[in-house]
Amino acid sequence: MPLRDLPLIQEADLKNKVVLVRVDHNVVKQGVIHDPYRIDATFGTLFYILSKGGKIILMTHVGRPKNKKDGSIKQDEETSVKPIVEYLQNKLHLKIEVPEFYTHGTEGYLSIESNINHSIRRLRNHDIDMVYLPNTRWFCGEEAKDENFDRFANQLAGLADIYVNDAFGSWQAHASTVGITKYLPSYAGFLMQKEIENLERIFNAKQPLVAVVAGSKFDTKIESLYALMQKCDSLVLGGVIYNAYLCAKYGISIKGVTEEDVALAAKFVKFAEQYPKKIVELPYICESDVFGERVEGKYRVHDIRTLEKGTQLNYVLDVDPRSYDEPQILDVFLSAKTIFVNAVMGLVPHFNEGTIALDTVIDRNPHAVKLYGGGDTMQELKRLLPGLYIMALDSKDYYIFTGGGAVLKAIEQNSPSGLAPVKVLIEQKAEQEKWKARLTGTRTIEEY
Repeated sequence: MPLRDLPLIQEADLKNKVVLVRVDHNVVKQGVIHDPYRIDATFGTLFYILSKGGKIILMTHVGRPKNKKDGSIKQDEETSVKPIVEYLQNKLHLKIEVPEFYTHGTEGYLSIESNINHSIRRLRNHDIDMVYLPNTRWFCGEEAKDENFDRFANQLAGLADIYVNDAFGSWQAHASTVGITKYLPSYAGFLMQKEIENLERIFNAKQPLVAVVAGSKFDTKIESLYALMQKCDSLVLGGVIYNAYLCAKYGISIKGVTEEDVALAAKFVKFAEQYPKKIVELPYICESDVFGERVEGKYRVHDIRTLEKGTQLNYVLDVDPRSYDEPQILDVFLSAKTIFVNAVMGLVPHFNEGTIALDTVIDRNPHAVKLYGGGDTMQELKRLLPGLYIMALDSKDYYIFTGGGAVLKAIEQNSPSGLAPVKVLIEQKAEQEKWKARLTGTRTIEEY
């Protein structure tokens, strides 16, 4: 997807404008920031707006405060933007204000109240440097399916002159990512642009392309696995996804793997028969009698090639590092020209060896572009191999996406243009081009 299809922030007149910026600063867990990478990745957009004379209002979601069963919204310190604001103030030496609104019990915030005008006035008068809205998911309209969706989007638009989406990782069609574009001139920030550019390194990958995907449930990754099977040269599985695959293919049972996952895996195994030898099976797996903890004498390693049909295993919680010493496995990784990783191979934090071995063998390939999905993949790379993580941040051979789920969704659709927040930006650019054509008396490409 070419960036010219998007309205870009560098095309906007920002001088003396209030700019509402949607970011993906969803890095707080239990009130603590464990990795500020996704915050730091937005600095380019924020500095650019300030340098062009713009006034910034920031917004992000944090966690999942909404109960899916009853729709109630829990507002507490665990999903507050406060740690993010404190980090930004300490890092950038800026004065940032967070407005407060009236909470309607478990309904969350019903609206943006007029007291925010005081904050915006202080922003325009240079009394503060930025405004940071409370967690967007604390507002009942953010994920609403009724008129509250448009009402909240309209209220957000009333705060600013321009909207910038720099939250590629927030791909869901919410009021703050999609609805607002109906009411404000909208643009893609620099991080959004960078993520899309690096996605092209997957869609137009140098061959051979190796993809490594792991997950805790088969159904959350199934569509992207089908897409990757058709695109990549080799596919490596990990986590519960791999366990379900082994159960379906070899007729074994593994504790904790649901019948639903095995059924989905069986369909995938059948589908994979069209692409012989594409799935690279890591032969050594670690079985544990205890879920979670690594208790001496309670875990062991099996070679899947020796397991008989009907074998019953306890929890399989990791891939053993010896898997990567196998000549054919090693050759897959060392001969690759592009490696895409959205995987933590073992159950954290006690079963780390499979992930360490995976990241280490990938780094041994000096010729490949290494593209890492966000989320847990990024956090575990930093936790387990901090030296490699720091090097990867500045290496042209590595790119760490801020949104792993968004990347997989784009792979499913074979383009980022199908992601709802990207799609509405493309549509707005098309409308802008039509208006320009009418004003100048020319015709758009579609009209020829």
